[in-house]
Amino acid sequence: MRLSGPLLDRIDIQVDVPRVPQGALDAGPSESSAAVRARAVAARQVQLMRQGCANAFLPARDVEARAKIEDAARQLLSDAIDRLGLSARAYHRVLKVGRTIADLAGMSTVAPEHVAEAISYRRLDRR
Repeated sequence: MRLSGPLLDRIDIQVDVPRVPQGALDAGPSESSAAVRARAVAARQVQLMRQGCANAFLPARDVEARAKIEDAARQLLSDAIDRLGLSARAYHRVLKVGRTIADLAGMSTVAPEHVAEAISYRRLDRR
């Protein structure tokens, strides 16, 4: 089944999840659920203090001002938008996800690596 472009634009994270080999399951998680939860709670608190809402609920008109994106990250995002033909809605969604990735890393600005990771989560846009 193929989703339409306008519907895909409304999905922030789009990834294929491959089957995990048995050997990887036996190794156990590399980070505990408690540690992941603590990082997520801390990132959400930062978002609430910075803008009064989670990044996902930030209006598109406010994303640019709140994201604090580095120049190199902005250029990477601009290049990706042109190369992948993403819409304005996808641009704002990538920026929100990049801001969230930066928050999870404890960073005050959105760096190129955060934008690159956010772009990688738009896999269905590239089919």
